Order: sequence, then C-alpha cells, then structure tokens
Amino acid sequence: MRTAMDKGDEAMGRVAVEFLVMNNRDLQMAESGALAPEKVRSFQLTGIADSGSTHLVLPTDVADRLGFPSAGEITMHCADRRTAKRRLVSQVEVELLGRRSTFRAVLEPDRTTALIGAIVLEDLDLLVDCSNNKLRPRDPTGENAEAE
Repeated sequence: MRTAMDKGDEAMGRVAVEFLVMNNRDLQMAESGALAPEKVRSFQLTGIADSGSTHLVLPTDVADRLGFPSAGEITMHCADRRTAKRRLVSQVEVELLGRRSTFRAVLEPDRTTALIGAIVLEDLDLLVDCSNNKLRPRDPTGENAEAE
C-alpha cells in the first residue's frame, strides 16, 4: 500500500536524515559477550522525520533482514484516510544524531525509506527544523525529559 507519507516527503514538518537501526537483542548479546560485536545486525537507511506521524515505520525488507521479533499487528491510519493492518515488531534500536533508544516499528512493504514519527523524535529529544531543512537536538548539550 502506497501511503500519503510516501508522497511529498519534503512537505512541511518533514526532513530527510540518515540513521542506523540495529537489532537490540543482538546488541544485548554482544554486550554480555555471547555474540561477537561484528555479528550485530544493523542497517543504515534514510528516514523522513515527520512530526505529524506517530510511530517509526520501516520497510518490511529491512526489518526482515535484521530479524526483529514480532509484536503483533497494528492498524495504520494513512493521511489519505485509508487504514491498513500492518505487522508490528519490537527491539528496534535507533541511533540518530548520536542519540539511541529502543522502539517498536510498523512494517510497510511498499516503503523504501523509513518514517521517523513523533514517538522517536520525542524520546530522543529531537526537533524538526523546517526553516533549515534539518533535524536538530532540542538541547545540543544533552537529552532532556519533561514531567509535571
């Protein structure tokens, strides 16, 4: 299914960025010495940082290559009002602008780029800077968290 997210990725609130995805289970095994570090499955790809989307969306072939565990299904609501059931995976480690965290991801078979939604942007404390067409840290000295 081709979504509205695939069209006009240069639109307001969207910026292209290179980032790394890794299998978090592999990373944990490597950190414990049970897996050689060079055996950690990873892939660098282009992502569209889109503050109007919620989840991380990955091309299905990238996710399958990296062996992420299944986390069930999710209903994806597209900008053009279509909905579709999609596979959901977990243990997706994202490294972006020197910041890392682990997420779930929706798999989209027709995508060739990733979509980096608000959950990832918020967790990594990153902002979409449309004026300069780039992604930037909210605070370059380090991540911040907010609570009330």
